[in-house]
Amino acid sequence: MHLARYPRRFIAHLPTPLERLDRLSKELGGPEIWIKRDDCTGLSTGGNKTRKLEFLMAEAELQDADVVITQGATQSNHARQTAAFAAKLGIQCHILLEDRTGSNDANYKNNGNVLLDHLHGATTETRPGGLDMNAEMEAVAERMRAEGKKVYTIPGGGSNATGALGYVNCAFELLGQANDRGLRIDRLVHATGSAGTQAGLITGLKATNANIPLLGIGVRAPKAKQEENVYNLAVKTAEKLGCPGVVAREDVVANTDYVGDGYGIPTEGGMEAIRMFAELESILLDPVYSAKGAAGLIDLIRKGHFDKEERVVFLHTGGAAALFGYDAAFDFSGRWVAS
Repeated sequence: MHLARYPRRFIAHLPTPLERLDRLSKELGGPEIWIKRDDCTGLSTGGNKTRKLEFLMAEAELQDADVVITQGATQSNHARQTAAFAAKLGIQCHILLEDRTGSNDANYKNNGNVLLDHLHGATTETRPGGLDMNAEMEAVAERMRAEGKKVYTIPGGGSNATGALGYVNCAFELLGQANDRGLRIDRLVHATGSAGTQAGLITGLKATNANIPLLGIGVRAPKAKQEENVYNLAVKTAEKLGCPGVVAREDVVANTDYVGDGYGIPTEGGMEAIRMFAELESILLDPVYSAKGAAGLIDLIRKGHFDKEERVVFLHTGGAAALFGYDAAFDFSGRWVAS
């Protein structure tokens, strides 16, 4: 499978590190936990969307786009990385931010990723929660096209077959690192939301016959919907790669027990995960994605879901910049403050 056939803008700092988490593993009593540091992709504090944007923004350039439009929640990591990538290429970026939490906290609305969106020169509009945000985005795109702009639209999370190529490539990269070290990986776990990361990973893992079970810890949709979204995108990604049928429905597994009260709303388990990763491993998680994924991992370990002799890799999707929009969720000792 030759990804060099697809247009790509090489900006991410790759390969990202693969590290063993000795103190966390000891604290939980096994299994052996490793972390794939996609918070270290280099672009505006890093994160998983940068891999997707390498392919998406290359496509935008081929179409001579002078403006890219995308959408996401208020503290969207994807929006921040899109704004940064566009700034790097000298393309205008416009973002629609959806209020999915109903928070009136000034830091949530203006700090963290929102601050970085604007520092990178992006313009933003806000929308109330519950709208069809892709339809809202297309309406804005049509308005700009009528003004003579060449617009390229990117779906939320960069999650289409083009963006998912970034995580097909990540699967290849992870396998290469493991093979070079003689490192057997028994499980791969990560936070799953807009579906592109999980769809790309499962496509890459299945296409290479890696035999590594992949578990997505959901942060938004119910289990059936999340798995359906991931599978449908994996099918399209495999078709784009020329290996249709490589992903079966049973390959796509999501656990959505850790969403809590909703997308972007902190959970007690997620805040515990933030504290544990920070205090034990000096790694920062965000309350929206990576902390809920880590909370699922920690809880499943405690429940005996993994054998103590297994080697489990947690894919860190990044997002620590959002912490500064969630300061009200902590007290001064860094502990969680229940709402």
